[in-house]
Amino acid sequence: MPRVDLPLDQLLEYRCTTPEPDDLDEFWTTTLAENDHPLDVVLSRVDTGLTLVETYDVTFAGYGGAPIKAWLHLPAGHQGRLPVVVQFHGYSGGRGLPQQMAPWPLAGWAHLTVDTRGQGWSQGGVDPTPDPDAAAASSHYPGSMTSGVESPQTYFYRRVYTDAVRALQVAASLEQVDPDRVLVTGGSQGGAITIAAAGLAPKAGVRLAGAMPDVPFLCDFRRSLEIASAGPYPEIEAYLKGWRGRGEQVLNTLNYFDNVHLARRAECPTLFSVALLDTVCPPSTVYAAYAEWRAEKEIAVYEYNGHEGGQAYQQARQLGWARARLG
Repeated sequence: MPRVDLPLDQLLEYRCTTPEPDDLDEFWTTTLAENDHPLDVVLSRVDTGLTLVETYDVTFAGYGGAPIKAWLHLPAGHQGRLPVVVQFHGYSGGRGLPQQMAPWPLAGWAHLTVDTRGQGWSQGGVDPTPDPDAAAASSHYPGSMTSGVESPQTYFYRRVYTDAVRALQVAASLEQVDPDRVLVTGGSQGGAITIAAAGLAPKAGVRLAGAMPDVPFLCDFRRSLEIASAGPYPEIEAYLKGWRGRGEQVLNTLNYFDNVHLARRAECPTLFSVALLDTVCPPSTVYAAYAEWRAEKEIAVYEYNGHEGGQAYQQARQLGWARARLG
């Protein structure tokens, strides 16, 4: 298969050249301050038919107070406060059905798996999380990538990243959880939200034990738009094909949500993964974010894989990496 990006030796040296907005910190400090309302967490026990895991339906107040849904999975018969893994999902995915879960509770840890507002259509399940602010967005290409993209104030991912920070605060507040052992993870869009949550967590007073972004999305937007040939990035091209002359306006908005910039602000250890044949999240854009991470870091490289990345191989690596940090 032909290579879709730079050779590995050049990927290691690649850096994003797009300057971050001068007011990036002010923008996110203000956004989080405007959404510093009560978490209003509600938990309700769910019968999944599983005997080794306890599951709770969770609702909390996200951006603008909108209700965000999640599942909380706990090892049955747990005692004391547990480490917790907070998980976000890929584009169009969601928390799914309550018996669908990653192996975290079977490893002895709490697992909070969080909906992305306005998505979940490919996963199904129950009680999806709507995006009440999407109705106010102007005309956009179908999907989420261009919803409200005319301005950083109205862009879809402003709400999503804020929801993610609030989810970390929820996890740390739960009586079943040790607030000093909170770890965040996700793949693709979930990987992007993981980076954003880790970068913004210090502004919200959340101290993370680690972050595991897997083949992350929403990094180095300008390069991604140049070389990504599959996945959601082409939604932006399709939008600009109709709205001629809005290119720089849109790119300016996207720059506030570029995880190359937010990665610089993360303070916790990280385990990235990258796939060198990925046409959805080009490897150079993943390396661009990885290069800016200032804390302890490592990256798993899947040389012959596309956007699926390491899958079970990466999951095994994450379990070992998380165990070393969570106990």
